[in-house]
Amino acid sequence: MMRVPELQSQKNSLLTAMNRFIGAVNNMDETVMVPSLLRDVPNAGAGDGDDGDYLRAAEADMYTYYTQLKTIRNEIEWGAVLRGEEAQRPAEKAGEPAELENLLRFHLKGLYGVLTKLTSHANELTDRYKQEIGIAGWGQ
Repeated sequence: MMRVPELQSQKNSLLTAMNRFIGAVNNMDETVMVPSLLRDVPNAGAGDGDDGDYLRAAEADMYTYYTQLKTIRNEIEWGAVLRGEEAQRPAEKAGEPAELENLLRFHLKGLYGVLTKLTSHANELTDRYKQEIGIAGWGQ
């Protein structure tokens, strides 16, 4: 049985953040019918540096963001594809349990923050696409 405090803490859970991100990217994917229209559209937030630039800032057009967000969604849903030496590298030895717990907590906080930013990117890209094709405010 779930208690009320558990429900309130679920809004900040990693799974909730992943579901929000996947939902935002799915919405973006359903909205963007012609991704190639995004090729020459500059990202409005590119280069401001306040969001940690999780996506490649050097390629700041919206099409690049679109493809990167979809790739990240696919890796979350289907698992990361190991490339080259990473697949052949032996697993590192586990440290002390307390050390592993702190390390896990650190990475979960970081992952939650990244997913929150990426969700925002997907929503902004969807809104920007709607503006570009002239349907801003449609379907809301």
